[in-house]
Amino acid sequence: MAKILFVMTGADRWTLADGSTHPTGFWAEEATVPYEAFRAAGHEVTVATPGGVVPPVDPASLSPEANGGAEKAAAVRGVAEGAAEFRSPVALADVRLDGFDAVYVPGGHGPMEDLAVDADSGRLLARAVESGLPVGVVCHGPAALLAATKDDGTNAYAGYRITAFTNTEERQAGHAEKAKWLLQDRLTEAGLKVEAGEPWAPHIEADRNVVTGQNPASSGPLAAELLKKLR
Repeated sequence: MAKILFVMTGADRWTLADGSTHPTGFWAEEATVPYEAFRAAGHEVTVATPGGVVPPVDPASLSPEANGGAEKAAAVRGVAEGAAEFRSPVALADVRLDGFDAVYVPGGHGPMEDLAVDADSGRLLARAVESGLPVGVVCHGPAALLAATKDDGTNAYAGYRITAFTNTEERQAGHAEKAKWLLQDRLTEAGLKVEAGEPWAPHIEADRNVVTGQNPASSGPLAAELLKKLR
C-alpha cells in the first residue's frame, strides 16, 4: 500500500483582474476520479490544504452538465462532499514528505488563488520532484508548481515537459479576458515546457517522475499513469 498526498486548494473565490471574484474551489472530477482509482488500488490518501481548511468544491463542477448527466453528477458529489479524507484535511505547514510515496494536485481555479503563492505547498512540491517522488498534477493544478522554487529562485520544475489547462481552453470557457494571468503563460515564463493537446480532449504528459493532465477529461488517464509509477 502506498501513501498519496493530495495537495488541495482552500480557496472558494478566484480574484479576477477587475477585483471582483468568481466562485471556485477544486474541480470535483479531478479530485474524485483519481481518489477512487487510488483507493480501489489499495492506497491511502491524505489531504492537505493551506491552514488545514476543508477544501471547497467548485459548485459548477457538480452540475449534470459537467459530469455527463445527473446520475454521474450525484455520484461525484457524494465523493467530493462525503469522503472522509476531503472532510478532515491536515495543514500543509505540518506535512512532512517522509512516509509519502506520491503527491497529487487536482485543479479548479482555486489553486490559482492560493497554491500558486503558497510557500508550504511550494516547499513540498519542490522537495517531491527533487527527491524523485511521483508527482501528478492536472488542469489548473499546475498553478501550484509556480510556488515550487529553489534557493536560487528558479523553479524546481523548470525544464520539465508538462501540460496544463491551456489559454485556448480558458478562452473557450469564457474566463481568459477576466483573468489576472493565464496559467499556460505563467508556467512557460517559469521555464516549464507546456505541451498543449486538443481542447477538452484527454491529454497527459509524463516526464521523469512528473505526470500532468491538461483538463478534467485527463484525470482518469493521469491517475492510471501515476498508479504505474507506484508499482
